[in-house]
Amino acid sequence: MSSLRVVFAGTPDFAAMSLQAVLNSQHQVIQVLTQPDRPQGRGKKVVFSDTKQLALDHDITVWQPQSLRSPEVVEQLKALQPDVLVVVAYGLIIPPEVLAIPKFGCLNVHGSLLPRWRGAAPIHRAIQAGDAETGATIMLMDEGLDTGPMLHKVSTPITADDTGGSLYQRVAQQGAEALVEVLDNLEHYIAHQVSQDDSQATYAHKLTKAEGALDWQKSAQELARQVRAFNPWPVAWAQLEGQTLRIWEAAAQAGQGTPGEVLSASAQGIEVACGEGSLILTQLQLPGKRRLSAQEVLNGHGELLAVGKRFDG
Repeated sequence: MSSLRVVFAGTPDFAAMSLQAVLNSQHQVIQVLTQPDRPQGRGKKVVFSDTKQLALDHDITVWQPQSLRSPEVVEQLKALQPDVLVVVAYGLIIPPEVLAIPKFGCLNVHGSLLPRWRGAAPIHRAIQAGDAETGATIMLMDEGLDTGPMLHKVSTPITADDTGGSLYQRVAQQGAEALVEVLDNLEHYIAHQVSQDDSQATYAHKLTKAEGALDWQKSAQELARQVRAFNPWPVAWAQLEGQTLRIWEAAAQAGQGTPGEVLSASAQGIEVACGEGSLILTQLQLPGKRRLSAQEVLNGHGELLAVGKRFDG
């Protein structure tokens, strides 16, 4: 297909990877939309989104409306006469009047094999649920939440070593490559679109810090997946003697004891009993400290994690 006029809407690094792929393609990015700048960190310094910075680096005009519902924004988009609007982790609702503007409609890059894991955190929920694979879906957007017809899917296995961070990067790259494939052959993919089976849909709720709490009544396998899924954010955690320990890396194994009880402690890890099996904590972070290996933690805080101690929960 000949070069398309693309308006791109996205915000985080996941979106920036797709934007970079389109910039490297034959297609023309005529405008970028991203969420308004927001202060971040303790210093409340305003930081540009990854997508905004990439657009500015390529001298592309950036719009940052609070909403796409205003008549002024709709008219401005109409004036651009885009062939397609590409939406990737944008974070704002695309209203019907905007969906109707592009010649070929609005494409979305979603980080799951739809209809499984519609919603905000599909990659992390796939790990947490123990899915064998995930991937990216390019779909035509409609008024629903990730409910539009599917144009193209690419998959990747979820390995035992995958974290939320590693899988996020891999799916983002896959999605970016799949997006360009669809843009290059857009009329073909639209002609062969496939409707989603709503009966197979699951919803991936947004991650929260509170959700990171380890419930030792659960199986070790469940908790190991939680630790991997929540790395690097919000990070799994547990409380021991009034201190909150962040758990960055852990593995499940056979073991038996009172849930939350420290069964053994060595350089190989701190073994904690679970509802079924035991969890070996291999990388932890104490309050105000950096991430430490089990050996480093035991060297400096061995009394805290001594055999027989018991985590809350």
